[in-house]
Amino acid sequence: MQVVTRVNPTVRAAGIVALVVTALLGSAYVLGRSLIPDQPQQRKTTGVTTNADGPYYADQPTEATPSAAPSAAPSAAPSAAPTAGRSAGPTEAGQDGSGRDAGGGQLFGAHTSTGTPRLALTFDDGPDPRYTPQVLAMLREFDVKATFCVVGENAQDHPDLIQAIVDGGHTLCNHSWHHDVTLGNRSADMIRADLLRTNEAIRAAVPDAPIVWYRQPGGAWTYPVVSVAQQLGMTPLHWSVDPQDWDLPGASKIAATVTSQAEPGSVVLLHDAGGDRQGTMDALRRILPDLTARFELEALPTDPT
Repeated sequence: MQVVTRVNPTVRAAGIVALVVTALLGSAYVLGRSLIPDQPQQRKTTGVTTNADGPYYADQPTEATPSAAPSAAPSAAPSAAPTAGRSAGPTEAGQDGSGRDAGGGQLFGAHTSTGTPRLALTFDDGPDPRYTPQVLAMLREFDVKATFCVVGENAQDHPDLIQAIVDGGHTLCNHSWHHDVTLGNRSADMIRADLLRTNEAIRAAVPDAPIVWYRQPGGAWTYPVVSVAQQLGMTPLHWSVDPQDWDLPGASKIAATVTSQAEPGSVVLLHDAGGDRQGTMDALRRILPDLTARFELEALPTDPT
């Protein structure tokens, strides 16, 4: 005998209502999630005080911010023969393998390390008749060789100081003609002309000087400026320790930043021009005894490989 089970109409209605409410809640959740923007991934930090994402590292803080995209890609071949040396492949030191530094800044292969246990001091924006001789004297006192990233117009104005840098056994680095932070956003021809003009000013003072390094003002690297520099036989040079001496934090803070962050292979950014650098000079007097006791210091090689 077949048993027929009757469902109470009230129970059936309650079940239908529950199903409808459940469906509505699920739809509302999906709709709500679609309206929430994706959260960006948090960037890794390295402890390096510089921010390569910015258009400048503030030794020229009043320059206009460059646009996101370069105005032109470099041509396949340079318009002039390489000036010296040969370009080198990018080092992976200080990078995550993606062409960025660990902090997220685009470096396009610019070197952030010496690639050896040795540490490199670099001095930007000179030569300057007041401060560059002080730097040279202190380096000579401690028997240290360094790298000077010189601005073309300053090299033209002070050829005797370019000669003094070379005579001291230090390495020269091209730092553009007029410290143009936006240079990397200009056409390949304009970039090439700027770099060649700077090299010519350096060679007017020291005809046989090897110039195999290029540092972009502000660390505002772009693919075109890196590519043109390499075509001209220069290796892009960034840094890994930046005490921000451009901001006049005082000798104690400059010295503390450098001595605490320095490690084997570090490239230290300092300035011997571009403003009041007495704080840097005073800090250097404290930095050199500490670093020479802990590291071998070197001028970057004039034949990078």
